[in-house]
Amino acid sequence: MSGTPPTLLAVAHGTRTQAGPPVIRALLDRVRAMRPDLPVAEAYAELSAPSLEDALPTIDGPVIAVPLLLARGYHALIDIPGRVAEHRPDATVARPLGPHVLLAAALAGRLAEVPPADAVVLGAAGSSDPAGIDDVRVAAALLSRRLRRPVPYGFVAAGEPSLDRVVAAARRRGARRVAVGAYLLAPGFFHDRMRAAGADHVSPPLGAHDAVAGLLLRRYDQARSRADAFAQTG
Repeated sequence: MSGTPPTLLAVAHGTRTQAGPPVIRALLDRVRAMRPDLPVAEAYAELSAPSLEDALPTIDGPVIAVPLLLARGYHALIDIPGRVAEHRPDATVARPLGPHVLLAAALAGRLAEVPPADAVVLGAAGSSDPAGIDDVRVAAALLSRRLRRPVPYGFVAAGEPSLDRVVAAARRRGARRVAVGAYLLAPGFFHDRMRAAGADHVSPPLGAHDAVAGLLLRRYDQARSRADAFAQTG
């Protein structure tokens, strides 16, 4: 492969919380540091700027959009691919980030930043898509393997079981201190909901972690390989 590589357009969910976009930008700075020759741009599915519709026309040349989402669901499977196809039909859309062992490594690192606990619960936003629920179940299993301890999961929006019920169940089983591993990229509404779910500690969002930046590049490379293979056979 020669010349300038396709632009990596990182597409985050977006948040009304002002602290959210700077965390995404810090993550993308990690990506740029890991691969200085790669053009990197940002966009958001909703709430934050720039929107996909504003970002896509500003990018010259090939584009690979990588959803900065930790599980499958509406935004990853329908919304982002549909909007990219409408505004840049030549672009390629990568798969979402999670679940992946690198995210489990990042989660373990963030949990190490809070005091030790008798029980750990993975907290996720949730999804109405069964595929998204399955992805969170896998993420909890990967974290459990990483920590070598049981890790149940709970949701603060759509889906069951709810995080507050899972935290309460851990206390009924005898846990005096419960920590929630926040399966989120950036601070915002869902992180606030996790902190209100009754745990003693909630880890920081994954944010600008090297493991997350490395996974982002891996999803980009996978999508680029698919696009190159399609171009050669087409």
